[in-house]
Amino acid sequence: MTSPGPSRNPLPAFVAIALVVIVLLLLFAWTGGWLTPNRVGGSTLVNILQYNAGTIHPGFRRAHSKGICVSGHFESNGAGAALSRAALFAPGSATVIGRFNTGSSMPDSNDAEQIFHGLGMRFQLSDGEEWRMALDQTPVFVVSNPKDFIALQIATKPDPSTHQPDPEKIKTFLSTHPETQRFFDYMGKTPMPSSFANGTYYSINAFRFTDATGTMRYVRWQFEPEQPFMALDKSKVAALGPNFLFNDLLQRVHNGPVKWHMILVPANPGDQTDNATVAWGPDHQRIDAGTLVFDQIATEEDGHCRDYNYDPLILPKGVARSEDPLLPARSAAYSVSFQRRAAEGPRPDAITLELQNKGEAK
Repeated sequence: MTSPGPSRNPLPAFVAIALVVIVLLLLFAWTGGWLTPNRVGGSTLVNILQYNAGTIHPGFRRAHSKGICVSGHFESNGAGAALSRAALFAPGSATVIGRFNTGSSMPDSNDAEQIFHGLGMRFQLSDGEEWRMALDQTPVFVVSNPKDFIALQIATKPDPSTHQPDPEKIKTFLSTHPETQRFFDYMGKTPMPSSFANGTYYSINAFRFTDATGTMRYVRWQFEPEQPFMALDKSKVAALGPNFLFNDLLQRVHNGPVKWHMILVPANPGDQTDNATVAWGPDHQRIDAGTLVFDQIATEEDGHCRDYNYDPLILPKGVARSEDPLLPARSAAYSVSFQRRAAEGPRPDAITLELQNKGEAK
């Protein structure tokens, strides 16, 4: 008979399992904001968006609910490598899946009522990494931190009887938030693009870029269109139909690729890199890092963008978050929104329903 070997001590295995459980619990608690009392959790942010909207639309994003899928590639010219060692900036091509959207929490909102365009993108890089972006049509954001975002949602919640926000509540909020007043002034005087295809899309937040030598710089970026800018004629939009922005983009991409240039803007000394409400001045270096090309388009019913979470903190080597408090808040809110709509299951989007009514959907 073979004598039994020495018995193994089960304690190390139990310790390892316990450590894994503890780490998972800590990550869960961090996401919820319980470990950082001054940090606003994703659930709180999504709940306040639902409070402001007044209605939950199951299966859809809690903000920017109306969207359309695009895909194509980014052709890097290599110039971006001067600022970051991210694989996106090496000369060559990277696949990208994107989603254009308006700002409403209503998936069937009328495009004529929207004053906001956005673009989410997921880049698949040559080294196997991903870079995800959530871009807005404005170079600055409406508030500088998550707590002010919550206060703004409370102040602007529509009154059920009038379906409009209470002017006095907005006035009170603006009296202590001049940065929000500046944002509203900017939106009021800046012409809207007539199409998703001829607008510029901004990172808003600054990020830390590190080059191959280890040099770090703060950078914002924007995608500037090759398509000539045309201002939206608001006096004519009512006659264009509720989905005119999306129908316009469908037609444009079907006619040929639409393109933007990725412009990197490094910070100057003294620029605020942790406050997205503060615009940087015009006297900055601009690096054209390459061309974004969208040559395929599909509704969210048929496309591949609906189930992506365009988390701005999914970053490649050579790019890291700045100290801007909005970034972890955005990441946490996107995650919670994704979890909720995924549990609810997908629903047909407004663009699909319109095409089905026309007999044009697949």
